[in-house]
Amino acid sequence: MKKLLNPWIIILFITTSACSQSATDTYETAPLQSKVGNSLQGPIQKPVTGYGADGSYEVAEIDFDNPEYPGTQVSIFHPQGITSPRPTIFFSHPFGGEDKEYNIELYKFIAKKGYVVVFVPYRTIDVSVDHRYQTLWEGFTKAAADYPNIIDTQKVGFMGHSFGGGASIDLAYKAFTEKGWGQNGRFLFTMAPWYSFNWNSPLSTQQQLQSFPSNTKMITQVYDEDDVNDHRMAIDIFKNINIPNAEKDFIYIKSSTVNGYNYVTDHAMPSSRVIFDALDYYGVYRLLDAMMDYSFNGNSSAKNTALGNGSAAQVTMPSYNGQTMNPLEVTDNPTPKYLQFKYQFKCGNSTNPRVSYCN
Repeated sequence: MKKLLNPWIIILFITTSACSQSATDTYETAPLQSKVGNSLQGPIQKPVTGYGADGSYEVAEIDFDNPEYPGTQVSIFHPQGITSPRPTIFFSHPFGGEDKEYNIELYKFIAKKGYVVVFVPYRTIDVSVDHRYQTLWEGFTKAAADYPNIIDTQKVGFMGHSFGGGASIDLAYKAFTEKGWGQNGRFLFTMAPWYSFNWNSPLSTQQQLQSFPSNTKMITQVYDEDDVNDHRMAIDIFKNINIPNAEKDFIYIKSSTVNGYNYVTDHAMPSSRVIFDALDYYGVYRLLDAMMDYSFNGNSSAKNTALGNGSAAQVTMPSYNGQTMNPLEVTDNPTPKYLQFKYQFKCGNSTNPRVSYCN
């Protein structure tokens, strides 16, 4: 059963070293070893076929010094033995999740499927939101510049959780418009996002949202038992971004109890640091897998799972002994289910630069 990680308490448990390997500018090919204790929890096991099933690639890792966070390293996870650049996910971690082990299973899943993911730790305790955004940006762009034989910037996704979910909006816009990344495929995948700020840009966040490139696709996820980030923040961005409804879906994930095991949809989802289970594989990895196939490979059938507008392929969750997990709720017109006082970070808080969009 997953436990809630308070983003302020978690500071006490964070190590400032994101990687134990030495910095290197060489192409590392040693496959990663599975982390002890990361076995799938609960009665429902991983899918063995279709979207969400593990890919066939071994996973390799490259680490280099983080340009904006001394003492830590940027990590690139990629399929071992690739001979040409692959579509790449730029992942922005949650506040306090600067140890790559926090979501290591997600990174390995992406690489096993034949894609690349870049992880950049930013300071949990920092002087400003702007510097956290800058840390992510500098790490992403250095990875792309230094490893063009691995990273294909013409096909990219920006993915983030919590603070990283909010940050992904601005970082993606900057990459798409200033760098020209994603010309041949681009998407956003935000999970339980925190406030979205405008960093180092003359445009307001609203102007950015209204001028995202037309080929951008989007999945936004919120989790029913999350009492950290107000769902209104995710709803605001989803409704105001100019991506057409046919290319975006708002996904609400509910908890389930199967065979006495509680599948908990709190703010820690998705996470392999605490517990990871069928919610991660079927609720997150499966949809991400289909989104990558649709966005990067042009597979139109993948859209039915990634952006199916409530199709059975999209919303149906697995069963065990006749007990089925609650289906996903999918909508193009999301509305809040709970009052703001439930959440630690309310959309209406004056800290939110988009407080005027919280109605």
